[in-house]
Amino acid sequence: MKSTGIIRKVDELGRIVLPIELRRTLDIAERDELEIFMENDRIVLQKFEPACLFCGSSRGLVTYRGKNVCQECINKMSEY
Repeated sequence: MKSTGIIRKVDELGRIVLPIELRRTLDIAERDELEIFMENDRIVLQKFEPACLFCGSSRGLVTYRGKNVCQECINKMSEY
């Protein structure tokens, strides 16, 4: 993991500000969704990219009952 040397305080509502340099580097814009998860004792923020429930592809997604499925997997399922 690369250290940036940037330190931010958590405010009274639990918020932190991501520096503009990081947002530009990671192509994070206002209103983009970030995925938050834990790896051992670390909090990881990652730009959320919708993906197919079955294969992980991000191309040709269709949302069905709140789940993302790509067209290729839909085609494969229709063969059965």
